[in-house]
Amino acid sequence: MEKSSNSDSLATGTPAPAELPGGRAQPKTDKSEATRALILETAMRLFQERGYEKTTMRAIATEAGVSVGNAYYYFSAKEFLIQGFYDRMTYDHATDARNRMANTRDFAERLEIALTSWLDTAAPYHEFAAQFFRTAADPTSSLSPFSNESHPARATAVELFRDVLQGSELAPKLDAELVELLPDVLWLHLMVVVLYWVFDRTEDTERTREFVRRSTPMAARVINLSRYRVFRPIVRDAKGLIQDFILPTIGKTAVK
Repeated sequence: MEKSSNSDSLATGTPAPAELPGGRAQPKTDKSEATRALILETAMRLFQERGYEKTTMRAIATEAGVSVGNAYYYFSAKEFLIQGFYDRMTYDHATDARNRMANTRDFAERLEIALTSWLDTAAPYHEFAAQFFRTAADPTSSLSPFSNESHPARATAVELFRDVLQGSELAPKLDAELVELLPDVLWLHLMVVVLYWVFDRTEDTERTREFVRRSTPMAARVINLSRYRVFRPIVRDAKGLIQDFILPTIGKTAVK
């Protein structure tokens, strides 16, 4: 793992940047945003061409036409380029999904739209995703979607699923505590889809798309059933499991 040092910063005369959680510098101007985007896009291309492990920060900086110190200014280590990729893709996904589901209040439809939108947004990166999956699957890696470093992207995704639920006709009918927990659970459902997608080699990842089409109505029916009194004991047990065993594994979860 490559990391910048204090001497690097002093040598380049670059001030310590304000950071997003996880070591990504927060751009201050349109020019700095453009530079950050250039470094990130260059890194994504080199990761695809050479592989993640064989691509160095120096190679990324050279290819982008910036100094190594400038590259480290925006991304304090190579893995944070992947975090930057997570941030950008999650933002693009949330924007696209909200636009697509703006005219429907049906929960099952909104959920399927959100999941399909992720597949469409991620499609250009399918081959690249398989290259760093081994690292991301390590529970101690900062690239894990469950890590504290991945919290900004994860929080954006959880908030999208909160909108999926809150903008539907189903939310007012559900137990308030369950409504608070469900966005994290729906994000976990997305992670199952992502795992299937990584290994899917069908054309246009059609098997993953079919998985979404068939699993989403089932998930919606289970959630819908939770509002009936006869299922309340099961709902209470499910909430306990989520609170005690699932949420504590998701780094800095957005739900308290």
